[in-house]
Amino acid sequence: MIQAMKQRMKNEQGLTLIELLAVVVILGIIAAIAIPSIGGLIDNSKKDAHVANAQQMVSSAKTYVAGNADLNYSSAVTLSLQDMIDEGLIDEMEDPDKTEDKYVKGTKGDDDGSFVKITKDKKTFKYEVKLMNKERGIWEKDQKELKRDNVDEVSKLSQP
Repeated sequence: MIQAMKQRMKNEQGLTLIELLAVVVILGIIAAIAIPSIGGLIDNSKKDAHVANAQQMVSSAKTYVAGNADLNYSSAVTLSLQDMIDEGLIDEMEDPDKTEDKYVKGTKGDDDGSFVKITKDKKTFKYEVKLMNKERGIWEKDQKELKRDNVDEVSKLSQP
């Protein structure tokens, strides 16, 4: 019986150390390729969320204009994010970057934080939006220019 067990053990075939190392190396290569790709997807989805929030601010500003047609728009009117929240035009927005201070809301009628600048040219209105948190944002872009590529780090944001 012992002889039969010894014979059976000799016939067992397993993976050699070299084969196991090859599997580990292949898994490492796959992980090295996948991790940056996943990181890029996550970052792009955060940028898309910033763009969606900026578009929501423009929509809220359009609602404000429709409800305040009697206002004089001969010069630019600035609606800060805080103004929009106070007026009930927009709810508090989730910051996709999850920064401590969330979006910089600005102060009433000022352009020191996130805002929409409304200007009237004859019969049409132009809406420019600035939306930023402590890490990145969109700097005074026309509503047609709101896209992922225009979301930049705060250090890169500068007046056009």
